[in-house]
Amino acid sequence: MEKARLYPMKKVDIIVSGERLPFVRDLLARVRVTGYTIVPNVSGMGHSGFYEGNLIFNETSSLVLLMTVVREEQVELILEGLTPLFERYSGIMYVSDVGVSRQDHFVHRATDSDPS
Repeated sequence: MEKARLYPMKKVDIIVSGERLPFVRDLLARVRVTGYTIVPNVSGMGHSGFYEGNLIFNETSSLVLLMTVVREEQVELILEGLTPLFERYSGIMYVSDVGVSRQDHFVHRATDSDPS
C-alpha cells in the first residue's frame, strides 16, 4: 500500500454576479479546469457594504461563489481572463495554497469531443 500524501495545488475562489457566471465558466473551460463547485445566492460584507443574497427575481440577480482547485500555472491564466470582467463589473478572486489527496482528479483528459 502506497503512503498517503498531499499534492500542492491552488484553490481559486471567484465571486461574481450570477449574470457573469457563463463568462467565468467559459474561461475555466478554455484554461482546461477539470471541475468546480458553484454556490449560489451568496451574502456578505465587502468593499461596497453588506450584500444580502436573495432569489426574488432569479439566480442571475444574486452573487455566486465559484470554487476550483488548479495547478499553479493555471492561476495566472484565470486572472488574465478575469481582469477585463473585473475592470467593468464587480467581482473578486482569491487564491490560496491547498493540498489534494487525489491529484489525478485535477488532470485534464482528452474526450471524444476534445481532440487534444
